[in-house]
Amino acid sequence: MSLLASIRIALIALRVNALRSALAMLGVIIGVASVIVLVSISEGTKRAVEDQIASFGANLLIIRPGSSIFGGRRGGAGSATPLTDGDVLALANEVPGMAGVSGEVNTNATAVFGGVNWSTRISGVNADYFDVRAWVIDEGRAFAPAEESSGRRFVVVGQTIVRELFDGADPVGQTVRIQGQPFEIIGTVEPKGESSWGADQDDIIFMPLATARQRLGAGQRPPTRDPVSVIYADVAAGEDVDRVIADIEDILRVRRDILPGAEDDFSVGNLAEFIRARNETENQLGLLLAVGAAIVLLVGGIGIMNIMLVSVTERTREIGLRLAVGARRRDIRNQFLIESIVLCLFGGAVGLAAGIGGTLIYAEIGQLEIAVSPLIVGVAISASVLVGVFFGLYPAQRAARLNPIDALRHE
Repeated sequence: MSLLASIRIALIALRVNALRSALAMLGVIIGVASVIVLVSISEGTKRAVEDQIASFGANLLIIRPGSSIFGGRRGGAGSATPLTDGDVLALANEVPGMAGVSGEVNTNATAVFGGVNWSTRISGVNADYFDVRAWVIDEGRAFAPAEESSGRRFVVVGQTIVRELFDGADPVGQTVRIQGQPFEIIGTVEPKGESSWGADQDDIIFMPLATARQRLGAGQRPPTRDPVSVIYADVAAGEDVDRVIADIEDILRVRRDILPGAEDDFSVGNLAEFIRARNETENQLGLLLAVGAAIVLLVGGIGIMNIMLVSVTERTREIGLRLAVGARRRDIRNQFLIESIVLCLFGGAVGLAAGIGGTLIYAEIGQLEIAVSPLIVGVAISASVLVGVFFGLYPAQRAARLNPIDALRHE
């Protein structure tokens, strides 16, 4: 019997018992749909996290003051003696393997242009900040080291500022007033979108760190001279991050007069550790998804096998008649095996459509970027075919081994 004839007979048999076939396919449909939806959401989330990490910089170290202890009472994180410009220079000059180091101070203020005003975050930074934090200049330029140290009233603005104050027009060369003082816009940065905690990263104005202190009083912590809220350090590609962290800790312990054996009053956050933890979490999540999908497909496969065994029982006389008129046992086996595969393929196709539809609906409702991978689609369909082969083989072999005379006598 030809393959096409076997497929045609399989389709006829499935159409005759349409409801039973649909119920048999239900497990495969649910299994394939769940694989598509869960893996697509997982991949979309993974890409969002990767984009977020890229926006910070993959080799970024974040150095902050730690907690303080005074009179037996422990203060919160950041309450210890602030870091300073001197710490920034020391790390940049004394730690090998640094691609860039920048301090940062922040404050909030209202920016005014013409008759429009907008409350935003002001960030005073060093000239290396844009490279360290992977901010890309869109129009104009960033400020130079000489301009940063001289306290020039130059600013670089985010895309939210461009949209709200300038209605999307190029603002380079324009003057914006902040706390009643004029600042010249020398550049804009490319958009970064929302952070992982929902903050608008583009709603920001950058200015030289010295300017933010002198003109706006940002980050002042008397009696500390030239304090910074946080230091960002970019480790050069190929450098040993653990060694760089150890060097940073050694230098800061000396500069902050921390005695041997005493606890650090600062912290060095390593984004690479976060990446590794994220990868481990994703691997565990992927394993759980695979186990869940395998269980659902297993249940669906058992349903397919049960239906095929019922089909063999119902068509015993047909099998005996075909064997009596010359059909080979392998023809009988192949016919029922093909019926099982076709059943699972239909279930896989319906599950694929349901999975993609569910993914698109979830993306629309959750306003998320979802990735439907062609590889996952191929794996899901291939798995449904394998289920058809594995769970259809026993009923097919049972049909092929029937004795023609006993089969013809079957009631």
